Amino acid sequence: MRFLHTMVRVSDIDDSLAFYCGALGLKEVRRTENSTGKFTLIFLAAPGDSEAVDKHAPLVELTHNWNQEIYTGGRNFGHIALEVPDIYAQCQRLVDHDVEIRRPPRDGKMAFVRSPDGISIELLQAGAPLPPAEPWQSMPNSGTW
Repeated sequence: MRFLHTMVRVSDIDDSLAFYCGALGLKEVRRTENSTGKFTLIFLAAPGDSEAVDKHAPLVELTHNWNQEIYTGGRNFGHIALEVPDIYAQCQRLVDHDVEIRRPPRDGKMAFVRSPDGISIELLQAGAPLPPAEPWQSMPNSGTW
């Protein structure tokens, strides 16, 4: 068995790509438009995995159904977990893209944000936790994560 991808339904491709690629830093590696089924599939890889896509690196599949639909209950999905080399730098990048940090990395190890469609994204520091640092250490949780 091997992990292939996680599929997330998205309501707006541009908003979703701004979040997943622009703010989070994933890279688009493949896109399929299906006019018969009226959907678009966009596959994303983490920067460290983008060269390994041929070797079956895990991907995030964004599914956009052309018939507009409102998606609710994103928390029911659970979350996507991504390992990052510097959790503080990643959180700052997200803040710079106007993404709210729902659970700040007070412990230097873990943070949570949400996509435009309410999908919970867990960020985990690679290796040992970073030493506690401001502004993250004193930042409170916000909403649900």
